[in-house]
Amino acid sequence: MNSQQIEELERMFGDKFTTLPETLQRYSRDETSHIEAMPEAVVFAGETGDVASLLKYCSDQRIPGTPRGTGTGVSGGALPIEGGVLLALERMNRILEIDVDNRMAVVQPGVRTGELHQAVEAEGLFYPPDPASLESCSIGGNVIEGAGGPRAVKYGTTRDYVAGLEVVLPTGEVLRLGGKLRKNVTGYNLIGLIIASEGTLGVVTEITLRLLPLPPVRTDLLVPFETFGQAAHTINEVLKTGIIPTVIEFMERRALEIVEAYLDSKLPVPGAGAYLMIGLDGADTESVERDYEKVGEVCLDNGAVDVFVAETSDMKQRLWKTRRSLHDALHDLSPEMEREDVVVPVARIEDLLKGMDEIRRNVKVEIVAFGHAGDGNVHVNVLRGKLDEETWNTERKRVLEELFTLVISLGGTLSGEHGIGLVKKEFMPLVTSEAELELYRRLKQAFDPAGILNPGKIF
Repeated sequence: MNSQQIEELERMFGDKFTTLPETLQRYSRDETSHIEAMPEAVVFAGETGDVASLLKYCSDQRIPGTPRGTGTGVSGGALPIEGGVLLALERMNRILEIDVDNRMAVVQPGVRTGELHQAVEAEGLFYPPDPASLESCSIGGNVIEGAGGPRAVKYGTTRDYVAGLEVVLPTGEVLRLGGKLRKNVTGYNLIGLIIASEGTLGVVTEITLRLLPLPPVRTDLLVPFETFGQAAHTINEVLKTGIIPTVIEFMERRALEIVEAYLDSKLPVPGAGAYLMIGLDGADTESVERDYEKVGEVCLDNGAVDVFVAETSDMKQRLWKTRRSLHDALHDLSPEMEREDVVVPVARIEDLLKGMDEIRRNVKVEIVAFGHAGDGNVHVNVLRGKLDEETWNTERKRVLEELFTLVISLGGTLSGEHGIGLVKKEFMPLVTSEAELELYRRLKQAFDPAGILNPGKIF
């Protein structure tokens, strides 16, 4: 950007525009642990018109524009790697409507996911997607990354709840797609294309979300196993019962040791090789109890040490605090790490966990795994610790190549919910043909002819 462009943007946006060094520094990072990229300016959008005006100006002037929610991404998707303007959407944070009759919510992109949960549950409704960072991540970020969360086993991901979008194209045009509709096959599915596009095709400024009735009864089980292998095998055995749990989360021993030290608390069975967290919900206490008794029997038959039932609100909060603190605990131990979220068909989850265990035995870095085993999505965290730069880079690349090769051999792919962003794009040719990549390029050109919106991401 040149001085004239900076002056023009300051006139256009007034106090919504800044080039203060401390602000630029703050917006040069997200939660990707080892990368930063400095914007040349930040614009804090307050309404759709701000977004449209900025993107049109950027397109006309060929200035890169990078949209950002609350900066909780871990794939570098919100980093302005080509400079230009960072478009901050955090001030567009209003819940515009909760439509009880149609079971829909209309929100701006900066609304925190946890805030939406509380608001709709107060009306007896339920928004299922629940990323681990739900208290800090935004709905807009969830949409543009296709976020999931533990409850995806039963309820699916963000993609399954988006009924309508307001989207600003890089040219400044505003599209209104869908609405409060349960069915809609009018034209191409542009909503589906925008979801998980990682801010490369358009900027979402309003979201209409489907809601469900709030399940009256919810129960969580905490199930320790002596060995990693027993827990991995039990996941598929639970799914074979025909019961669909809300949640099946997997935590291995090392993950448990790290989070226990971080929280200064202990889980019920010291030294357990792994834990499963299994959540169930339903319309009445009797049916939920029947389901968790059956699931508990399957766990015990497959080597579980015990089955603990978290029935009170306090017990559930303590249990989920342990799970949701894992990312922070790992970061506290190793500020630099590689966070992967590979995904395989659910029936191959045992093979993935066993294969990952083999990889870790032959490398110099520490690998810690946990995640959404019930839907085939496991978070594999490669920790640098105290390794020197050369060893870290060599071992990191080796682990990723071996991990991705394993995942692809099992019919899986690179990301279940974190996205490709900046950090995984070098591996895209492993899972996408040249014809597919060329189609991506042509779509990008159709939406963004000047190539200004979040450049350098995905491919």
